[in-house]
Amino acid sequence: MYHIIDIEDFLKKYPYVPVLDVRTPDEYERAHIPGAINFPLFSNDERNIVGSIYNKKGQYQAFLKGLEFAGKKSQDFVTKAGNIKKDNQLLIHCWRGGLRSSSIAWLLDTAGIKTYVLKGGYKTFRKYVLDYFHTSFKLLVIGGMTGSGKTEVLRHLQGNNLQVIDLETIAHHKGSAFGSLGQTEQTTNEQFENDIFGRLLPLDSAKTIWIEDESQNIGSNLIPAPLFNQILKADMIYLDVPVKIRIQRLVKEYSSFDTDLLKSCIQKISKRLGGLRMKRAFDALENKNFVKVAEIMLQYYDKTYAYSMKKRDPLKIYPIKISARDLSVSTEGISNFAKTLNLTS
Repeated sequence: MYHIIDIEDFLKKYPYVPVLDVRTPDEYERAHIPGAINFPLFSNDERNIVGSIYNKKGQYQAFLKGLEFAGKKSQDFVTKAGNIKKDNQLLIHCWRGGLRSSSIAWLLDTAGIKTYVLKGGYKTFRKYVLDYFHTSFKLLVIGGMTGSGKTEVLRHLQGNNLQVIDLETIAHHKGSAFGSLGQTEQTTNEQFENDIFGRLLPLDSAKTIWIEDESQNIGSNLIPAPLFNQILKADMIYLDVPVKIRIQRLVKEYSSFDTDLLKSCIQKISKRLGGLRMKRAFDALENKNFVKVAEIMLQYYDKTYAYSMKKRDPLKIYPIKISARDLSVSTEGISNFAKTLNLTS
């Protein structure tokens, strides 16, 4: 017989046992447990039909219709699950841990696959995720003006086996008006939250987690308030990088994009940038003067970032001068600087 397990036991198995999400493709696409495989009992249309029959004729007739849809796929379900299982085990969930997950679990268990159903389903998982963001994390923030290379530093720190959460990578967005360039489409905010949770879960919350200074909005995604508030209150290593180096980094990162695409990004902040600066930026783009474009953009972004820094406790900001263009050279110095200040554990 398949096993019904609570969320704590589910998450203990989660890193090692494949997860089958038996909800419809639409439900899965909206948001899902990171790494879960969509294994729908019903297609989107089938789910709508069963739901309509349930509302009009009741559970029994809806069950018969569902059985008609699912029965034809039983052999296919077992074959596919057999290819996915690990150590002959599978985790299964639907929306509330009801008929869909129990039906698939019964079938696979009968076929000899050890199955575990999440009690309360995805709804329980979501509640756990939102509660988890209230955990007290030992965050250490990497700050600095636009073009300082904060994300690059995070990646080097992660390469040195330190605990890192890269919110911009999770969001598929770099945070600025240009943040979507070269990125895949952003997910729903619910999925963004799930993905942050998926990155946080394996980390030790009692040890330092390096994270980048961000606005609460990263493109269309929103950092969960409990986590964002902790980022605001955390100690910060502030990268003090010469403007010349920041401009060079921005030119290298963005000059390869189409001029019209860059103009559309600038247009997004036209009201805050001002008509004159926007015209100068457009003219510089037409002349392929990317250094000038970067200079104009930094006039706006530096002022904005300086204002955001006023929300922080100045006694928790620790500047470090960075003169090297290659941030892999500076990362060890940043890490050692944090150690000397007893900011890491």
